[in-house]
Amino acid sequence: MCKIIPISHILPELLLLATAASVYAIGTPDWQTSYAWADAKLKELTLDEKLNMTVGYEEFFFPGFPEKGIPYLYLSDATKGVHLRPELTDTVHIRQLERSTAFPAPIMLAATFNPELSYEYGKAVGEECRAGGVELLLGPGVNLARNSQCGRNYEYLGEDPYMVGRMAAEYIKGLQSTGTAACIKHFIGNETEFYRRRTNSIIDERTLHELYMRPFKAGIDAGVAFIMTSYNKLNGEWTGESRYVIDTLIRRDLGFKGAVVSDWRSVYDHEKVVKSGQNSIMPGSREIRDDIANLVKTGKLSEKDIDNMIRPLLATCHAFGLYDREKYIPELLSKFPDHERISMRTAEEGTVLLKNNGILPLENPKGGKILVTGSYLDKDFNWVHASADVKGYNQISWRQALQKEFGDNLIFTAKPTDKEIKDADIVIVSTGTVDREAYERPFELPAAENNQLKRITALNPNTIVVVFTGSGVKLTDFAEDAAAIVYGWYPGQNGMAAVAGVLTGRINPSGKLPLSIEKDFNDSPAKNVMPQGAKFYTKLVNERMITPYDVNYDEGVLMGYRWYDTKGIAPLYPFGYGLTYTDWEIAKPSVKVKNGKVVVKSGLKNIGKRDGAQVVQIYASEKNPTVVRPMKELKGVKKIFLAAGANTRFEISFDIDELGFYDSENHGWKLNPGEYVIAIGTSSRDILHEETIKI
Repeated sequence: MCKIIPISHILPELLLLATAASVYAIGTPDWQTSYAWADAKLKELTLDEKLNMTVGYEEFFFPGFPEKGIPYLYLSDATKGVHLRPELTDTVHIRQLERSTAFPAPIMLAATFNPELSYEYGKAVGEECRAGGVELLLGPGVNLARNSQCGRNYEYLGEDPYMVGRMAAEYIKGLQSTGTAACIKHFIGNETEFYRRRTNSIIDERTLHELYMRPFKAGIDAGVAFIMTSYNKLNGEWTGESRYVIDTLIRRDLGFKGAVVSDWRSVYDHEKVVKSGQNSIMPGSREIRDDIANLVKTGKLSEKDIDNMIRPLLATCHAFGLYDREKYIPELLSKFPDHERISMRTAEEGTVLLKNNGILPLENPKGGKILVTGSYLDKDFNWVHASADVKGYNQISWRQALQKEFGDNLIFTAKPTDKEIKDADIVIVSTGTVDREAYERPFELPAAENNQLKRITALNPNTIVVVFTGSGVKLTDFAEDAAAIVYGWYPGQNGMAAVAGVLTGRINPSGKLPLSIEKDFNDSPAKNVMPQGAKFYTKLVNERMITPYDVNYDEGVLMGYRWYDTKGIAPLYPFGYGLTYTDWEIAKPSVKVKNGKVVVKSGLKNIGKRDGAQVVQIYASEKNPTVVRPMKELKGVKKIFLAAGANTRFEISFDIDELGFYDSENHGWKLNPGEYVIAIGTSSRDILHEETIKI
């Protein structure tokens, strides 16, 4: 039976969409026209005005000259929502939003393995930017999770460059569909937060192109407006003032036409910065601007150098309509409920079930005693430190989520006795980390926390461990004794309800690990990421006082699961891994080479009793490589939702060129003729079928 909806109910929404569409529209940037506009505008600007444009303004603005058609532009952090800055509310350039949605951390978005959801997530963030007058969002972040101890992994999208690129590309498309410009970051080699302004990342040319530059290339192909350089040095030179990094890697090798901006307070030699291809020194200061002016006065820089520096900034802002669009769209504030639903869906799809001996789902506790403990019951995971700080609203704590999900069957105990633990029918214990920008944190949980988990899981075989974190943590000491382990990441303002729903089976988990969780950090290729003898810090000191140190990417292209698979080291839980409450069957695939693509066709059947989703993963490897290559590399994924008992056919394809590697001798990509293995499975370790093709 068809339900008829009165047109009066639809009309306001249609009008809102029509209004939004008219002010959203950017279209494909016309770079030739925009650079011609920038050249004409440069002729209008005085040297003094041009010098002002070399640096940021009031911490989070590009400078403006409204009388010349260049308004001030507002830049906001960060990827997981709009970072509100009350200190800016008094400025004449911005009317601050009263609230913004705290979405699950990007690492949880990555765990959904759902690019379509990434688009919706990015679009929702963009709509809040448009409501609050934000022209440029300083995200997404796409540094790779090479190092489990990196305090900023929660802001990124995992370890695999293909998957990071796919998720980032859709985020960018969604965000920029609203008229908000995206700034992909941090280029390049910023995979550690330990005194990051003192690090020198040593990365060879092949590894740069095959791994760390690939997500940026995906972002550029998706049409990203801006790129931000990183804090670290690359092979001995600060990235934000390196002509090789900006002019060669970003402009020449990746073909980027937009604007490049520095990370905040990350450059030092201003003459070098201006000549490097950098387009804006952020946040800038009067002192830096005057230093550049003095360099022009003394002849070390010319006005032409200044023109060349700011020209791409002007052109990019013009190309993306940032100078002539409506600044605020207050009607978009009505979409907050939609954004909450997208936030919840991200948490539902991103929660990862790592272990289950059959105890989950807890559908019918039957009045049994469920003991709930752990130090994270009331901790607020909707904010994190520095740029990704998004407070959110309508907050749901872990305690509140469990109470709503289970009702009165819970016994909350902060410090349970041995007897209380043994007597409980089920124990739910939470653990995790508080990750933050500018800090590393140990892979191991604090000793007291780890010992408590070992004690509880040893005393009660029906213990469910729920982990809230932004990266990999050491679970080895209690994983075997735990009945179940659930990875809840940082699930945003309402996502605790989704994690609780996984425990009861209200939600069938479908999340997959976007990074490998090693048994011990010494197994990681990043085990020597911190200088010898260095200690973790809990209070950041002046980084200029710290002796610079090298971060050697000695593993080359064998990072993440590529390392563990090729070196024969078993992780505790592999990349791409995650359980569901139903069972799946993948048919033997057909693999053919056609029209420059590798085409994989197969079938998926839900042979269990629950509706659910599975992430089918395609990996490839060269049989007789001429250089060191990983045992397998991800080339395609598809997340498929099926009802219990249902089946479907699917197709995943990728360009033949994706089978190639970067040839450092010839400084370009190379594809060897020969045999290649195409594998299909549900994680990097759970391979179900393999087929060989010849190129």
